[in-house]
Amino acid sequence: MRTFILTITQLVVSVPLLFGLGCSDPGTPQQASQPVQVEQPGKGSVEHIRQVTLAVDDEALRNADANQGDWLTYGRNYKEDRYSELDQIGKHNLNQLGLAWTIELGSRRGLQATPLVVDGIMFFSGTWSVVYAVDARKGEIIWKYDPQVPRETAAKLCCGVVNRGVALYKGSVFVGTLDGRLVSIDAATGSLNWEVKTVPDNTFYTITGAPRVANGKVLIGNGGAELKNIRGYVTAYDAETGEQTWRFYTVPGNPAEPFEHPDLEQAAKTWTGEWWTKGGGGTAWDSIVYDPELNLVYIGVGNGSPWNRLERSPEGGDNLYLSSIVAVKADTGEYVWHYQTTPGDTWDYTATQPMILADLEIEGKPRNVLMQAPKNGFFYVLDRVTGEFISAEAYTYVNWAKGIDSNGRPIEVAGARYEDGRMHWISPSSHGGHNWFPMSYNRKTGMAYLPGVEKSGAYVHDINKAPGDRYAGSSPRKLYYDVVYDQHPDAHKPGAVDGRLFAYDPLKQQVVWEVPQKFFYNGGLLSTANGLLFQGDAEGKFSIRDVDDGRVLWQYDVLTGVIGSPITYMVDGEQYVSLLVEWGGGQGQYRKVVDRLYTGKLYTFKLGGNAPAPERLPPIEKPLLTLTTDASPLEIGRGYNVYMYNCAGCHNPLGGGGGAIPDLVRINEGMFAILDKIVLEGALASVGMPNFGDWLNGAQVEDLKSFLLYAAEAFRTGMPAGEYRAQLSKMQELADTPQGK
Repeated sequence: MRTFILTITQLVVSVPLLFGLGCSDPGTPQQASQPVQVEQPGKGSVEHIRQVTLAVDDEALRNADANQGDWLTYGRNYKEDRYSELDQIGKHNLNQLGLAWTIELGSRRGLQATPLVVDGIMFFSGTWSVVYAVDARKGEIIWKYDPQVPRETAAKLCCGVVNRGVALYKGSVFVGTLDGRLVSIDAATGSLNWEVKTVPDNTFYTITGAPRVANGKVLIGNGGAELKNIRGYVTAYDAETGEQTWRFYTVPGNPAEPFEHPDLEQAAKTWTGEWWTKGGGGTAWDSIVYDPELNLVYIGVGNGSPWNRLERSPEGGDNLYLSSIVAVKADTGEYVWHYQTTPGDTWDYTATQPMILADLEIEGKPRNVLMQAPKNGFFYVLDRVTGEFISAEAYTYVNWAKGIDSNGRPIEVAGARYEDGRMHWISPSSHGGHNWFPMSYNRKTGMAYLPGVEKSGAYVHDINKAPGDRYAGSSPRKLYYDVVYDQHPDAHKPGAVDGRLFAYDPLKQQVVWEVPQKFFYNGGLLSTANGLLFQGDAEGKFSIRDVDDGRVLWQYDVLTGVIGSPITYMVDGEQYVSLLVEWGGGQGQYRKVVDRLYTGKLYTFKLGGNAPAPERLPPIEKPLLTLTTDASPLEIGRGYNVYMYNCAGCHNPLGGGGGAIPDLVRINEGMFAILDKIVLEGALASVGMPNFGDWLNGAQVEDLKSFLLYAAEAFRTGMPAGEYRAQLSKMQELADTPQGK
C-alpha cells in the first residue's frame, strides 16, 4: 500500500479532520512535530473517488488550464475551447498509438456525450440519460445510475433519446434527464443525492444538454421548441441542496401578467399578436458558458415556436431573445446584455451552438471575446464584456442574407421568409451550417476548427395546418407545393447531405482549409498545442489530423458512425484519448453511411496500447416488404399524411435502410402485422417506440400500412423517383380535399 507523509505543523486543521480529533486547547504545549503516515486510498476505490471529486470545487474549475491532466468540464475549461497542451502523444509517435481498452455499453440510440475525467475516474452520460462512472486505469465500469426516464418521453422530442454530458462539482455528478429533471448523484457511490423537476408536467419540454456549474450553482436549460406551447428558460440550482436560486426566461410571457424580470418588458415590445398562446420558443438546449472573471453566464437561445414568425408574431418584430446570445449575472440571473444573431428568426436558426471564450488582439488591442458559429451560417466575434459586435462573415454558403451590416444586423434577401405559400429552398437548412457538434479553438494556431454542414432546406408557410398538429416547424409535409429553387451555382443541391471539416481564422474571418465529408453529422473536435486535431465521423473513422492542413496522420476504424466528442487526459503519467462511439440522435435516427450499426462502446487509446479491436460483423441490408396492397389512392394519400405528421421525424426517408431507428418499409412481416399494437398500444415502448394512442386511431394506422406497402412496392419494382413522387403527390392532394378528409 502506497503511503504519503504529513506533519502536524503542516496540517493544523487537516489532521484533526482526517483522524476525528478535536482541536487542542491553544494554551496547551504542543509536542514536537512527528511524521504521521496515512494510507492513501486505492485508486478507483470509493475513498479515492470521493477524495478527488470533492476537490473539484470553484477554484479547481477556474484553474482547469493549470491541470492539463484532467478534463473537468464539458469543454475542458470554462472557456470551452476543447484545447489541450498535453504532448506525450505527438506527430512523431502516432505509429505507436493503439487501443488501450473498450467498454461495451449495449445501447443503440446514439452517444453524444463528452466524458469528464479526474485522476483517472471518468463520468459520462448515455442514452435515456443514464450516467456511468468508469475506472480509466482498468477500463471497467465502477457504477451506473439509471434515472428511469419513462419511455413514452420519446414521443415528446425531435432528435433522439440522447444526452450530451454531465457536470462535476464537490463530490457530485449532475445530469439533466430527458423528461426534464436535474439529478445530483454521489460521484463515489452512484447513489442519488437529490433531484428536482425543472419543467412543467405534461408538456413537450425535454433536456438533452449538459449542465454547467458556476459559483456553486448548477445551470440547466431545456429543449422542445420544435413542438407546440414551449417557452424557453434557464434555471440555476444550489449544487448542494437543489434549491432554485434564479430563473431567466428567454422570451416574454403574457403581458397581462407581471413579467418575471424587468428586461422582458422591453423584449415584449419586439413581439406582436398573442405570441404567448403558442409558447414563443427560445429554448436554451445546448450551449451555456460561464466566465468566472466577469462572473457572467452566456446563454445560447434557440428558435421560435412556431418556427415561422408569421404564425407566432404576425406583424413582425425581432422577437427577443430568440436566436440570441444573452449575458446574465451568474449570482442572480440578472440581464446584462444581448446580441441577436437572427432577428425575427423564421428558419430555426438557433444560437444554441457552442460558444468559445478567447482573448484576441484585434486592431492592436487585447479583447475578451466570445466566438460562435450558429446555424445561420455566419461566424461571430463579440466583445464578451459589453456584447459589442466586432465582426461576422459567412462560413458556408448562405442565401437568406447578403451579409451582416456594420451594426451587426443581417442584410436579409427579399422573399427569404417564404411567406407566399410556395416551398423555398434556403441555405443553410434548419440543421444549420454548423449544429451542436463542438468546435475547438487552438490558442497556438489561432484557428477555430468546426464540423460543418453543407445542406439546403425546404421551408413553407402552411396556411392549412391542422389545429391539433403538434409540430411547430416549417418543413413541408406536402408534395404538391409550387417550388422556388436557388439557381446560384454555389447553392447546395436539394436533398444533398454533405458535411465538411474546416479551419476558420476568426481574425481574418475566412476559411483556411477544409475537408469534404460524406455526411453532415460528424463528431465534435479536440485540438492540441502540438498540432493534432481529433474527430470521429459518420463513416466510422476516428482520425487524427494535422491542424495546419487537415491531413490525416492516424486513423482507427471504430466500425460505426460517431457523434460524440473526444477527450485527452493523463493517468499515472500516461496520456490517454477516449471517445464514445454509437450512431443515432437527430439525423442518425434514420440515416447512416456505414454497412451496419453497432451497440455503444467507449474506446480508449494510449501509446503502446495493444488491446484487440472489437469484431467487425457482416453487413446488414434488410429486404423491402414483399406484401402488396389493393388500397385506393385516397387511402394511400391519407396514409402518407399520417406518416408525414407522426412518423417522418424519426423514420424518414423511406427505403434507405434506416439508421438507429428502423426503415418502416424494411421491417419484417411479423412486425408489420402488429403495427397497430406498436403504434396504438405501445408494444415497443420499452425500447423507445412511443405510444401514439392519444393521437392516432385504428383507421389511421390501416391507412399508414397501405401507404407503407405502396412505397415498398414502388422501391422494390424500381419505380423512377419522379414518377413515385408525382403519383404520391396526387394521392396526398386527393386526401387533403374536403371529400378526402
